[in-house]
Amino acid sequence: MFDLRWIAVVGFSLLWMSVSADSAFGYLAYVSNEKGNSVSVIDTDKLETVATIKTGQRPRGIEASRDGKYVYVALGDDDLIQVIDTKSLTVIGDLPSGPDPEQFTLDPSGKILYVANENDAMVTVLDLEKRASIGEVSVGIEPEGMTVSPDSKILICTSETTSMVHFIDTATRQIVDNLLVGSRPRFSAYKADGSELWVTSEIGGNLAIIDPATRKLKQTVTFEIPGLRSEAIQPVGINITKDGKLGFVDLGPANRVAVVDGVTHAVLKYLLVGQRVWHGAFTPDEKYLLVANGVSNDVSVIDVARLHVIKSIQVGELPWGIAFGPH
Repeated sequence: MFDLRWIAVVGFSLLWMSVSADSAFGYLAYVSNEKGNSVSVIDTDKLETVATIKTGQRPRGIEASRDGKYVYVALGDDDLIQVIDTKSLTVIGDLPSGPDPEQFTLDPSGKILYVANENDAMVTVLDLEKRASIGEVSVGIEPEGMTVSPDSKILICTSETTSMVHFIDTATRQIVDNLLVGSRPRFSAYKADGSELWVTSEIGGNLAIIDPATRKLKQTVTFEIPGLRSEAIQPVGINITKDGKLGFVDLGPANRVAVVDGVTHAVLKYLLVGQRVWHGAFTPDEKYLLVANGVSNDVSVIDVARLHVIKSIQVGELPWGIAFGPH
């Protein structure tokens, strides 16, 4: 005769293991393919591409909503941002982005989206609830790198041709300060505690460490890789761990990701990845960092604890950016 108490214990254990597995694993990565006009979906359990979503023309900047229900992708040649539903994996709508959107960023609340309009020297401010533009900010030529301070008070926009970092007050939508950095600044990222702002300069070949309080340059990090000319080392994307201890800088045609100490800013290691690495994103648990390699049409998976590349995953043509949503 079966002991019902034993069956109940076993049933509960199996349920617990199922819930634990679902909560620990099962992230989906969304990769924008600039030339493929698509978004590849990667399952980080399987470490393989499991779906492809057709988009409009020239998808680049990509980010998930704070609740994980949507993925937003900027379509440079269609002058809009498409909205992807993460349950159905289909495009469900568009947002007005202004001309030639490239990069964009959500504010910490997830209610406002700031878009860099590359060919128009402008930032468009979108209200996601209203699904409408609520403002514009004139900036330097070829705006690109976008991020918002953790306290939501300052929007950062880098302008490539003017080699400037613009500090924009999010309340007044006015530029309150500018800082000259290396040639062609491409990306910007705050540490989670707001203590530092990092900005890459593609042609300058370096990383600027900026004090957000004084808005002054603290340090410039340079990169040297034996056997490579300096002009082949072109820093683009940045990913900083939540604890601020490590930063990963994508070095473009150098085909490497530089690992930077978040405290001393020393370069600890160079990780060999695919060809022309652009941008990346951590899994939400920071177990893996995935980076998009534009020329080799793949994504490299980096084990963050081991600082080791463990796999290459084929995606669409000219992968550009990566965002994470739920399974």
